[in-house]
Amino acid sequence: MKPFKYIFWLFYRIWFYVLVALPILVLMPILLLSLAKESWYPFFFKLARFWARFILIGMGFRVIIDREQTPEPGKSYMFVANHTSMTDIMLMLVAVKNPFVFVGKKELAKIPLFGFFYKRSSILVDRSSAKSRQAVFLRAQRRLKQGLSICIFPEGGVPEETIILDDFKDGAFRMAINHQIPIVPLTFADNKKRFSYTFFSGSPGQMRVKIHKFINTNGLAIDDTKALNQNTHHLIRDQLSVYQQNQKATLGTE
Repeated sequence: MKPFKYIFWLFYRIWFYVLVALPILVLMPILLLSLAKESWYPFFFKLARFWARFILIGMGFRVIIDREQTPEPGKSYMFVANHTSMTDIMLMLVAVKNPFVFVGKKELAKIPLFGFFYKRSSILVDRSSAKSRQAVFLRAQRRLKQGLSICIFPEGGVPEETIILDDFKDGAFRMAINHQIPIVPLTFADNKKRFSYTFFSGSPGQMRVKIHKFINTNGLAIDDTKALNQNTHHLIRDQLSVYQQNQKATLGTE
């Protein structure tokens, strides 16, 4: 039985990259055109959401979204979520309708094909460079003035498999305070189980998302950054604990 599992996982991984590349290749001219002007970004975002949904459906993932609050059209937000899988980008695009721009590490630009468009549509940061971090704030400010939102995975990367939720960096929260935009915390429950960075793992199934009530930043100052960071971290961590407890309870009744 074990050899069949490894064969399945091998082809499952290959199938994922086929699904990632296929829409990009088919839609290449339209994608390039949609990135020709920054003002056309909302159209590119719609194409990106189609791309993401195509991948998740093709992988056999069933997205279940629990919304405590829904972002209003035309308003800017700071979307943050736990980071466990390469499917987090796709799930974020499917879960959120408001056009947003990812802020992510520059290494993602090296991924063939995907990296080409990621570099041109996202705000890339070199965390080892103070100059790069400063440039992120300036580019994010320009995007927010255009009516877009920002999305950051505040763990700064995917933590080790044994870590449920790593510490959050302050950047997303400092930026939200600077621009007085609400924090929208999201908890991804199943991405690590569905498709983690462990090669021989993964399976079709549900992908649950919890969109929490927004955290208001009106009136907050930079000195409140750490408290805002910790409050958001606790919110997502507690929700992950609820998911774990529910899973144990379900297994116990089977």
